[in-house]
Amino acid sequence: MPARSNKPPRDAVRHPLFARFYARMSVTADDRLGIGAHRETLVAGLSGRVIEVGAGNGLNFARYPDTVSEVVAIEPERRLRQLAAESALRADVPVDVVPGTAEALPVKSESFDAAVVSLVLCSLRHVPRALAEIHRVLRPEGELRFYEHGIAEGRPGMTGVQRALDHTVWPLLFGGCHTARNPVAAIGAAGFTDLTYERLRVPPDGPAMPHSFHVLGSARRP
Repeated sequence: MPARSNKPPRDAVRHPLFARFYARMSVTADDRLGIGAHRETLVAGLSGRVIEVGAGNGLNFARYPDTVSEVVAIEPERRLRQLAAESALRADVPVDVVPGTAEALPVKSESFDAAVVSLVLCSLRHVPRALAEIHRVLRPEGELRFYEHGIAEGRPGMTGVQRALDHTVWPLLFGGCHTARNPVAAIGAAGFTDLTYERLRVPPDGPAMPHSFHVLGSARRP
């Protein structure tokens, strides 16, 4: 029988260089590209226990309303998780930052009133499995809030560029991110209902980039 190791388990996701880049870039994007306002809309009106999947560096934490009793924030990347823990200390609601992956959430079934994902479905290894996990941990009639970027609907030229990037350099450069995924279709296919959303372009002016096509919306576990 092999000896048991006392070393801590390796993080499921490790992108140390991208994590440092994202930590700086995301704050700038919130201020200069208007993403901060979309984060406000994302969590407005939530209440009860909330699970945030892929919390990154915790930019949503300060925006949760005081009707939220607790946020359990799942983040697999070590550096971002450390930054999220620091952000949690400044939040007005209780936030518990824990390691874990979206595809295997370390929480009990039907234990949350709402779930939040923001700019995370693009980089998951297995989106259907992650959405099935979110479905599992939500109570019946629990709400999923999402703010994601994805495929450029109705723009075949841009979608061709997105798919080419996704099969070459983009995931390597940006921590596993993909630009041509369809988060709305994936959420619907996962069994969520009452799906409502609006399409956004970020930034709203200037030339469109492969990551400019965003959706902001909600759905429910039936």
